[in-house]
Amino acid sequence: MPKRRKPSAQLECGTHSKELRYLLYLPSKYGEDPDKKWPMILYLHGIGERGSKLNLLKKHGIPKVVENRDDFPFLTVSPQCPDNTLWFEHYDELIAILDEVMETYDIDANRIYLTGNSMGGYGTWGLAIKIPYRFAAIAPICGGGIPEQVCVLKEVPMWAFHGEKDDLVDLSEGQKMMDALEACGGKVRFTIYKGVGHDSWTRTYENPELYAWFLEHTR
Repeated sequence: MPKRRKPSAQLECGTHSKELRYLLYLPSKYGEDPDKKWPMILYLHGIGERGSKLNLLKKHGIPKVVENRDDFPFLTVSPQCPDNTLWFEHYDELIAILDEVMETYDIDANRIYLTGNSMGGYGTWGLAIKIPYRFAAIAPICGGGIPEQVCVLKEVPMWAFHGEKDDLVDLSEGQKMMDALEACGGKVRFTIYKGVGHDSWTRTYENPELYAWFLEHTR
């Protein structure tokens, strides 16, 4: 039986030497019903939050959202990418974290969602391509990847986001991925924010429609 832990703010988990460290958020009602399985979001941050200080992650994205809410209905896992590396170098470690939390906490294996922004948007595409069968839906934000690989995601619901005026990750990077996936018959939804630059994640993660959309999908 999975170990039960008290609900709290984000917990710091992992070690520097053996695996990626990560923030873990448990919903406020976690553990009240011993039979309840919770949906989970795996979040991959952008390049500015790399390093060894987990509090950096709370500046943006899902870690910021859950720091400011006490009613977030997902268990969330937010790993930190080490300095001078990119997410694609850590896919095996991310999978190990996913396996670990699945074994330890009451998570619904059919409702695991993946999202990330910028460098994490690239990581979202890449990790989903590596293990498409693990995710009920994914939401890459201002990211890109290798269009030739996306057909493995044709059965995975996809909602991507990008700023029209992004000057760091050009809109074409996301567009190429979505066009390739659509050509494979993928389940695609692409939101382009008119007049918005690189920060297309703040608006996205503050939008309750994203989380409602996640919960519409099961694996």
